[in-house]
Amino acid sequence: MSKNILFDGLNLGIKQGTGVATYTRVTAGLARALGHQTAILYSRAKLPPRKPLQGEVIFFDEEPELPVKGAARLALKAMDHLAGLLGTSTREVKLEGAVMTRPLGSRWVPSDRVYAARNIFARAQLQFALFGRVQNIAFNRAPDVAHWTFPLPIRARGGANIYTIHDLVPLRMPYSTLDHKRSYLKLLHKLGQTADHIVTVSEHSRREIIQYLGVDESRVTNTYEAVDIPAVYRDKPAEVLAGELEGLFKLSPQGYFLFFGALEPKKNIARLLQAYLGANVEMPLVMVLSRTWLAESEERFLEKILQEDRERRPGERRRVLRFDYLPFPLLMTLLKGARAVVFPSLYEGFGLPVLEAMTMGTPVITSNVSSIPEVAGDAAMLIDPYDTDALRRAIQVMAADSDLAAGLAERGLKQAGQFSLATYREKLAALYARFG
Repeated sequence: MSKNILFDGLNLGIKQGTGVATYTRVTAGLARALGHQTAILYSRAKLPPRKPLQGEVIFFDEEPELPVKGAARLALKAMDHLAGLLGTSTREVKLEGAVMTRPLGSRWVPSDRVYAARNIFARAQLQFALFGRVQNIAFNRAPDVAHWTFPLPIRARGGANIYTIHDLVPLRMPYSTLDHKRSYLKLLHKLGQTADHIVTVSEHSRREIIQYLGVDESRVTNTYEAVDIPAVYRDKPAEVLAGELEGLFKLSPQGYFLFFGALEPKKNIARLLQAYLGANVEMPLVMVLSRTWLAESEERFLEKILQEDRERRPGERRRVLRFDYLPFPLLMTLLKGARAVVFPSLYEGFGLPVLEAMTMGTPVITSNVSSIPEVAGDAAMLIDPYDTDALRRAIQVMAADSDLAAGLAERGLKQAGQFSLATYREKLAALYARFG
């Protein structure tokens, strides 16, 4: 039976993308493919105008904030948050196709309805931090299911509210995130008690939610995740790939290692760099870093390596190449052509880069901790992420043994099939069938 399912757009507005944004895109897309009517709630600095054309244009290109700084800026923010205590209204944005969405690529998620609310996510989080109160919001068409893809202190009126808790990083590694821990942990416990259901993305995360948050196991469902990488990237001809790598990056197929993700404590960047430099292999390490936080020492270490490489004589190879952000098509080119992805994370709720690499037929060196072995199976080189020497040896072996790399690539494609879109779609169908 078709249902009205609402999703949050919390992470969809982040231009550099996040794993949660990928999760939201894939989940909302599959819900629509299942025949459900979908809606997405976005936060905007101001509500778009009611007139359809103006509302559509302003929704896609918000008016800039007033040019005020200092105390005046803080006063305006305080006034906005105070206004939020009186309630936050939602407005449906009528989209009639005036704005071209195709140039946005995967950043735009098609849905049957789009809603905007003024600073909804920031207002709700502040309200919860101050008063421990969840923001209740209403829609002109109440959802049967509101699927919040991140722990948010928001509840939609009129339907079931389910929340995805991807992992317990702020609880297990509190020194590695920027969350306000008291408020965040209070919210997790609140949701554990009041949510209609909790969704997570691995058995590892499910066990931890049950253990640390005290949620009854019948109220927590693991759906795992899936990735949706178009065939144009997965099946790119070898000669086209080689030309793009040479022309765009001065690299050759199978001639470099790749890390992509955030520069943050749990990604284990310092040990990765130490292991790579100690391996002394001819293949450079390419690092695509989307965002940075709480990693000042790693940032300095990386910059020192990059500066030393820049000062090398002409013709000497560079050891590390850094890109702060790449559009999806360019990242897929690098991913398809890498000798291996090296992802020695200390903790993951799922480990999306591992699945993305295997889906592209790229070998993986990764960690044997948290949820990662569930995703990698026997299709990757698993190492203790705290053992720098083990990581160094894995890089050396992968660089030297082409047969090993080819075998892992083949096994990775089979392993990725266990997390296919079809499998994920079945899990979502069963999940949503429980409500409404």
